[in-house]
Amino acid sequence: MKKGTVVKGKIEYTEFPNKGIMHVASENNEDNSSPERVLVKGTIPGQTVRAVINKGRKGKFEARLLEVCEKSELETATPFCSHFGLCGGCFYQTLPYETQLELKAGQVKKLLDEAVDDFGKKTGQELSYVWEEPVASPQKTEYRNKMEFTFGNEYKDGPLVLGLHKKGSFYDIVPVHECGLMHADMRMILKATEEWSRSTGLGFYHKMTKQGYFRHMLVRRSEKSGKILVDLVTWKETNSTEQNSEQYMKEYREALLSLPCAEKIVGILHTVNDSVADAIIDQGTELIYGEAFFTEELLGLNFKITPFSFFQTNSLGAEKLYEKAREYARMALSGKTADSNKKAGVLYDLYSGTGTIGQLMAQAADKVYGIEIVEEAVAAANENARLNGLTNCEFIAGDVFKKLDELSEKPDIIILDPPREGIVAKSLEKILSYGVESMVYISCKPTSLANDLAMIQEAGYRVVRATCVDMFPFTANVETVVWIQKKNI
Repeated sequence: MKKGTVVKGKIEYTEFPNKGIMHVASENNEDNSSPERVLVKGTIPGQTVRAVINKGRKGKFEARLLEVCEKSELETATPFCSHFGLCGGCFYQTLPYETQLELKAGQVKKLLDEAVDDFGKKTGQELSYVWEEPVASPQKTEYRNKMEFTFGNEYKDGPLVLGLHKKGSFYDIVPVHECGLMHADMRMILKATEEWSRSTGLGFYHKMTKQGYFRHMLVRRSEKSGKILVDLVTWKETNSTEQNSEQYMKEYREALLSLPCAEKIVGILHTVNDSVADAIIDQGTELIYGEAFFTEELLGLNFKITPFSFFQTNSLGAEKLYEKAREYARMALSGKTADSNKKAGVLYDLYSGTGTIGQLMAQAADKVYGIEIVEEAVAAANENARLNGLTNCEFIAGDVFKKLDELSEKPDIIILDPPREGIVAKSLEKILSYGVESMVYISCKPTSLANDLAMIQEAGYRVVRATCVDMFPFTANVETVVWIQKKNI
């Protein structure tokens, strides 16, 4: 099939995250005796779709979705959000939650099954592992504790709006005033910020012309206390804004503090970002009201959250994720159940972020070492450990590959929570060289986990248990937790 060919077919199944697979007749086989495999992103099993071929190689084709001709029999739910289909956030609102969870779990299990089976065939072994039922998110809606919004317009030359990027668009913005994934207080702040920014007449920052003022707005909310941080992100000061910047920020503060949710707003900040990247980058932040942080409680420990802290976006879901990781670690240490009080001498928490996992594992080890490349995250991790009275945790800033050589105490168990793209081969090789009995691997991108399992299994490890934890209802994303153990122990 040539690029630009329009095809129609039924989605037979999906691969992670939402890549639909269908088979259609090729140009030379109209009787469908030798159908071609076509991948169409953004589809659901059972849908009949039209798509246009945009890539093809060695009998594998990819196509861009044009329209859904017939809904799937799985689509029995009514979307709860008026913005569904417009913004690039939710994807599964037409599916009942139980169906979403089953679908995502099936995609993850298929990836792990293939990784284990491929190694088994390669080595002539029959390998198996225990797949546990997926863990549902305690909250299905209003679960996001962090939202990042962009200033722009809904259409060319339209008025300023504040919201999320339109699905498939780099420029158009959808004002998501009724988004069901964030709390009502966050929606209130979103709308008030949009209205105030319009009243200033300053306009939004244009990526092409590099003109304008408003860029982003970030909101963080504590699930346990309801406390809120707001950070307004603007382009660098110009002659037209520098003189009145203090007045603008005063007006913005007054606009937010006049809201019904004002008592929950503990801090308002202003960040300047003159980077060309369309991202929230801290190039200088001033506090214009209150404090620059709040604390969030997870499983009995407290963590200091600033506007730029890394923290799971679903607080209650994070508790489920970390409970599962801790359960696997305890099972690994005891060899049987998670009820054992047996401790690891030394635990490595690699790619530790702000140290949430390491601190929650502190009771299961005599010493915890965390390594993270982001210095701000490491500073927060050490501060949080002090706040929680944990004297056996030490978090180190630097690249895992380099910093491992500086640790004299070797690990008894390793917790891995790498970036989305997985672990760099040279770092994974060094991690495996320790030969620890067990590792717990947490992944937000199971395709990367499946790739890393090839090297992990080659080093003599086997998958013992695995499951997925749904941190992102109504989206195609999911977290995966795997217990990996050295063979013949």
